[in-house]
Amino acid sequence: MGKLSGKVALITGATSGIGQAAAILFAAEGATVVFSGRRSTLGQALETRLMQSGARALFVQTDHTIPAECVRLVDSAVQAFGAIHVLFNNAGIVTKGTAETTTEEDWAATLALNVTAVWRMCRLVIPELRKAGGGTIVNNASDWAVVGGKGALPYAVSKGAVAQMTKSMALDHAAEYIRVNAVCPGDTFVERWLEKGYFEHSDPVTLEKAKAESAAYLPMQRFGYPEEIARAALFLACDDSSFVTGHLLLVDGGNTAQ
Repeated sequence: MGKLSGKVALITGATSGIGQAAAILFAAEGATVVFSGRRSTLGQALETRLMQSGARALFVQTDHTIPAECVRLVDSAVQAFGAIHVLFNNAGIVTKGTAETTTEEDWAATLALNVTAVWRMCRLVIPELRKAGGGTIVNNASDWAVVGGKGALPYAVSKGAVAQMTKSMALDHAAEYIRVNAVCPGDTFVERWLEKGYFEHSDPVTLEKAKAESAAYLPMQRFGYPEEIARAALFLACDDSSFVTGHLLLVDGGNTAQ
């Protein structure tokens, strides 16, 4: 029996990175996995991979900034599998900028996906968790939800909002056996780390350079990997954390301990 056997888990933004790692891990732990993303080719490939491993899985292409698409995602999960027991709000974007350099468009886009869409998914899923007799919500925040983030004002503000949303929802729904927590990753290696413009790179960088950059300032001298964040999300999603709610679980290689 896996840690999520008999559960239906809905994971947003799961076509790559942390979300993809969580979908694979949750399925291995017995969950039926419904997941979203904007990139249909990647989503369909992951759906096939999960089903070939013996899991029940469903990909629903979704833009979480569009309310009707979020409704369609939740309805699709319930229609296909009858219930939702776990929500992992993972979809999000990283934006850079100070108060002066952040554009109106970047500010609005960051809050729309990183904050409003998280609230929207919780609002839609909480009634389903209630019908199921309880459940868990795991929000993907950041270590910058609890400390300042230099040069990334819109992103840090959005993740601070997710942290407060997590705590407030935890209090609102604790008596209903709905637990709400957040995983707070530090720098986690995803493909965009190597892209031009990420971490102020003027050109694409190699994996070796990315490793050297993280080693220079993280106490554990390396970045994290999506699978490590997924394991933390699993802990918060399953009964191993049955007396934990309103918690911000830092998974940051010691960054916020400095």
